[in-house]
Amino acid sequence: FGFSQPIEMRVTELVAGVKSDVAVLIAGPDLDVLRVKAAEVEKILSRIKGATDLKSPSAGRLPMLRISVRRDQLARYGIKAADVLDAVGALGGTTVGLVFEGQARHPIQVRLPESWRNDPERIKSIRIVDPSGRPIVLSDLADVAFEEGPSEIERENVQRRAVVGVNVRGRDIAGFVAEAQAVIDREVERPPGYIFRWGGQFEHLQTATHRLLIVVPVALMLIFLLLYSSLGSMRLASLIYLAVPTAATGGIFALAARGLPFSISAGVGFIALFGVAVLNGLVWVSAVEHLRLEGVEPHEAAREAAQVRLRPILMTALVAGFGFIPMALSTTPGAEIQRPLATVVIGGLITSTILTALVLPAIYPWFADKVQPVEK
Repeated sequence: FGFSQPIEMRVTELVAGVKSDVAVLIAGPDLDVLRVKAAEVEKILSRIKGATDLKSPSAGRLPMLRISVRRDQLARYGIKAADVLDAVGALGGTTVGLVFEGQARHPIQVRLPESWRNDPERIKSIRIVDPSGRPIVLSDLADVAFEEGPSEIERENVQRRAVVGVNVRGRDIAGFVAEAQAVIDREVERPPGYIFRWGGQFEHLQTATHRLLIVVPVALMLIFLLLYSSLGSMRLASLIYLAVPTAATGGIFALAARGLPFSISAGVGFIALFGVAVLNGLVWVSAVEHLRLEGVEPHEAAREAAQVRLRPILMTALVAGFGFIPMALSTTPGAEIQRPLATVVIGGLITSTILTALVLPAIYPWFADKVQPVEK
């Protein structure tokens, strides 16, 4: 049994192909070996902290009829394998023609009676006619046996597979997988030709992480280019850009203080945080540069701009911060996505606002360009 939200479970299945947070996908040719390895993996996962709702491959077995053609006997009687297969196909029903009733078409099927289909001795007595017209019983041409087989066979990329699923509670998925993977690599023997792969939300996390490694640097580069194109000064653009590492520091400390792991939603929160932090810095620098154009000395311009722009900067930070507080404190379904994002933004806004209000005015004279006063 597994406890989950229906929509979350379906979305997880569509995205990752399984219904659990984490899944160990074991691919190989032999179903019995797959079942044994899946049981070993399940036993190990049950010992890992945070593992809940373990789901292993179904051990259900179904009776099946196996008919193995004997090639030597077919050659002896001169009977084709296709003739034997056609006769065997009549157990389930063989289409031999169509009946037309106006526009409707109905297939004509030949099928042996149920009493024959469930009796091995009667099945063995089915006659196959050889080229000379002699009826040969099926037992002389094939081995007929009832045996048990698997109730289902899962496949991926043409290979048979077994899936051991597990939901993770109380810890991050990446840390859980790292610990479980180390134990499985150490304790589970991998036969030649068998592949172990980690799937589920963990696989989706890896894909999204790789995308963030591209998106975040591109976003940071675009922010710097926009700052430089707006101000026309590399020094001032660098001054405002200091808000980025300062805001990131606040976001990281906020995650650590709440015991939240870095996740994709946290990464999205960092991107949003950088935009707000840079906006506050741009508001302050625009004011101080306006005073410089009027001939105000850099130290005096920085002090006056810090006083004049303090209210707009605090308003911008407080509006965003208070707006994210409900998300940061949420405990409803879906809060695991909202909390990291809101925590990052709130923590980063605190440090970036302190930087903009106190640090930038103090270090501005080091970055100030020489400005020609505007004559009035």
